[in-house]
Amino acid sequence: MRKASVRDLRYRFSEVERLLQEGENIEITKRKRVIAHLLPVSSRSPHQRPDFLARLRAIYGAKTLKVSGAELLDRERNRY
Repeated sequence: MRKASVRDLRYRFSEVERLLQEGENIEITKRKRVIAHLLPVSSRSPHQRPDFLARLRAIYGAKTLKVSGAELLDRERNRY
């Protein structure tokens, strides 16, 4: 665990930030007394998108449309 003073936070924050990114825990001191602990944020796993195709297959099974989506859209656009 590293130590950094309040002054270090003010004038050398980029160094403190680099240490945090490397995974270091940092004790913040003021007048040689520990006043806080800085902990790095734990790495988050990337968000995964839901499997929409699997959901559609679960709902509708093997059913397919007899006309394509483009034909349905064309019908809707030309209905007036």
